[in-house]
Amino acid sequence: MRLHLLEGKTIAVMGVANRRSIAWAVAESVRRLGGKLIFTYRSDRAGRELERLCQDAFGDEMPLIVQCDVQDEASIEEAFAKIARETDCIDGLVHSVAHARVEDLQGEFVDTPREGFDLALETSAYSLVAAARAVRPLMKRGGSIVTMSYLGAERAVPNYNVMGVAKAALEASVRYLARDLGPSAIRVNAISAGPIRTLAAKGVRGFNDVLHAVEERAPLKRNVTAEEVGDVTAFLLSDLARGVTGEVIHVDGGYHIVGI
Repeated sequence: MRLHLLEGKTIAVMGVANRRSIAWAVAESVRRLGGKLIFTYRSDRAGRELERLCQDAFGDEMPLIVQCDVQDEASIEEAFAKIARETDCIDGLVHSVAHARVEDLQGEFVDTPREGFDLALETSAYSLVAAARAVRPLMKRGGSIVTMSYLGAERAVPNYNVMGVAKAALEASVRYLARDLGPSAIRVNAISAGPIRTLAAKGVRGFNDVLHAVEERAPLKRNVTAEEVGDVTAFLLSDLARGVTGEVIHVDGGYHIVGI
C-alpha cells in the first residue's frame, strides 16, 4: 500500500554527501511518501555526487539542485532566492549539516582551539539558524524544519568533543526557533539518531566500539538504520506531527534511556 503523507508538499534537503548519508535516506522517504524534493549542496565535489545520485534515482525528472555554503551568508541568501524563483512555497526543510576538524574530535576537549570551536559551532549549529531565517518567507502555509543531532549533545561521549558541544547548541537552537516561528505555523524539531556508518562517522575514533555498545545495551539490541531515521523525519515533516514542535526525538533503539 502506497502512503501519501507528503503528497503536495515541497521539501528542501540540505547535507547529502553520498548514498549513505542520512540526508539521502530522508530524501528517499520523502519521495516514497509523495513529496517533491529540492536539494542544496556545499562543495563542487558534493554537488557532482548529488547530481549523480539524482540522475540514478529520478532519471529525466531531475529535482532542483542548488549550491549553498552555510558558512557564507551571501551564498545562503542566493540559494534560497534561486529556490524562490523556482517554487512558490516550501513546506519542509531538512537540515543535515555538521562539520568539525578531525583533530578536534580527538584528545581532550579542554585543548580545543578557538578556531576549531568556532568552525564546529558555526557549521553545525548556527547554520540551522541561518537556514531557518532564509526559508521562513517561503513557508507561506507554515511548515516543518527538522535537523539531525546525536546523544553527544546530552552526554560527554568519548572522541566526540567539540561536536557534542555543537550538537548541544543545535538542540537549544531548535527550542528557540520553535518559539519564534510557531506563530507562523512553522514547527522546528530535531532527531537524535543512533550511530550510523556515514561519511561523517569516519572521523570519530572508536566508532566500531560505539556500534557494539549500542547492540549490547539498547533495548532493541541492534543499531538503527538511516532508513529508519528517514522515516521518522518524514513523519515530522508530515501533518501527522502538526502538534509537535521544539522536540528532540531519539531514533536510537532506546539506547539513550539505559543507565550505566
